[in-house]
Amino acid sequence: FKPMVREGKFDAGELAIVTFLQAKCHGKPLTLLPATMVGRWQHACINYDCRNGDITPKQIEGKRVGVRAYSQTTGVWVRGILGDEYGVDIKKVKWATYEEPHVAEYKDPAFLEKFDLAGKSLEQLMFDGRFDGVIVGGPIPNEPRAKTLIPEPDKAAADWNRRTGIVPVNHLFVVSDEVAKRTDVVQEIFRMLVETKKAAPPPKSVDFLLYGVEPLRKSLETIIRYSYEQQMIPRMMTVDELFTPVTKKLGA
Repeated sequence: FKPMVREGKFDAGELAIVTFLQAKCHGKPLTLLPATMVGRWQHACINYDCRNGDITPKQIEGKRVGVRAYSQTTGVWVRGILGDEYGVDIKKVKWATYEEPHVAEYKDPAFLEKFDLAGKSLEQLMFDGRFDGVIVGGPIPNEPRAKTLIPEPDKAAADWNRRTGIVPVNHLFVVSDEVAKRTDVVQEIFRMLVETKKAAPPPKSVDFLLYGVEPLRKSLETIIRYSYEQQMIPRMMTVDELFTPVTKKLGA
C-alpha cells in the first residue's frame, strides 16, 4: 500500500479502507470505487494466551496486546467491535505495534508502545510472555495455548451482522484522481471487477464483497466512526464525500 499512498506509483489497485480514509484526510489524490476486494469476519482476529486461565473480552483492559500497526484495518474493526459489543474501554488496553502507518503524514498516538519483532511472529512473542494477546488474521490454528478473546467468534459475528447489518469490509478498489476524471475508464474498471466477482464461487452465507454505495453505506459509516473514535482520522466524514459523482453512481 505504501507505494500507492506515499509515491503515487499506481493508477489503480486495492487499498485497505482505513488507509484510504487517512489518505483522503491528508489530501492524497485517490478516489474510492464502491467495490470490495476483501472482507471477512473480524471477531476471531484477537487471540490471547490462555495458559493462565480464560478471560472475557472486558478483562482485556489493562493487558498488553500486540498488533502489526495501530492503523491496520483489521485492528480498527476489532477494537470497534470490542467497544460496541462487549463494553471494552479500548483506551485501557496497552497497545503495542511494530509497523509504521502507510500514510506518512499520520502520526501514531503517543500512548502506543513500539517494539521489534526480532525475527519472531506476533504469536510467538505472546507465547514468550511479551503480550497477553495479539491481533492477527484469525484464530491461531493447532495451538492449545491460545484462544479467541471473543467466544464462538463466527457465531458472534453472524449474530452481530444480523442485528446491525454491518459487513466488515477490509480492502476496496481505488483509482488515482486523474483516472477518476475518465468516466469511460472508471466504468470499464468497475465492469471488469463486477465480472470477476460473478466468476467467483457464490458466498456461502454473507456476501463480503459488497458493490455499490448503498450496499456499502452501513459498513462505511461504521468504519468511519471507528476510525475517528480511535484517532485514525481527525474528523468525522460522510460516506458520500468518499466518492465522486461518477463513482457514486457505479453499481446503482
